Amino acid sequence: MNVEKIQEGHVFLIDKPLDWTSFDVVNKIRWNIRKAYNLKKIKVGHAGTLDPKATGLLLVCTGKWTKRIDEFQAQEKTYTGTIKLGVTTPTYDLESEEDQTFPIEHITEEIIHEATKQFIGEIEQFPPMHSAVKVDGKRLYELAREGQEIERKARKITIHDFKITTINLPFVDFEVNCSKGTYIRSLAFDFGKAVNSGGYLTALRRTKIGEFDVINAENFALEKSYFEEESTTEEV
Repeated sequence: MNVEKIQEGHVFLIDKPLDWTSFDVVNKIRWNIRKAYNLKKIKVGHAGTLDPKATGLLLVCTGKWTKRIDEFQAQEKTYTGTIKLGVTTPTYDLESEEDQTFPIEHITEEIIHEATKQFIGEIEQFPPMHSAVKVDGKRLYELAREGQEIERKARKITIHDFKITTINLPFVDFEVNCSKGTYIRSLAFDFGKAVNSGGYLTALRRTKIGEFDVINAENFALEKSYFEEESTTEEV
């Protein structure tokens, strides 16, 4: 891949590593490109944030393709993950400690499968307090860090498909296909309430964004040597 192609526009399919932020990935690729091709600047951006504790498909656009980020973000997304029932955390995931416990003895496979039905279609979802949503110019996670919990406005999202793949209480594995703006952490929290218990997300992996599939992801762009080799090849 030559520097002209990168500047003209390209999309890298990255399988985001665990504990990396989406911006970690963007910054790493930008730095690798700049160093390999001796560029002062290059436009690089991602099309849809993944939380640090999530893995899976992240689209990273360069050059003129950064103008297509909104287009990619608007596409349907597919995730697989695991919900732990009977407990909750303030962040709805593993980023914080378990804070409340709930009974799970009453939960049957029938109850679990039946509960998924109420989430199918267009629904209203409240974003987590620990999220980047802005209220009066301030991020919710900033307020949460200050110990505040404020009323959030529900947002309309669409769940196209939500199915349970494995049940091994207190853990439940799932696959979900959803619209832009869906918080899977909120889905896990709300699912816990739907089975008259509690729940939080213990694992999350994004497998698809529109027609892009994580099976086609290649993380070579995270290695500086890839661009250096490409740059050397061009000079030969």
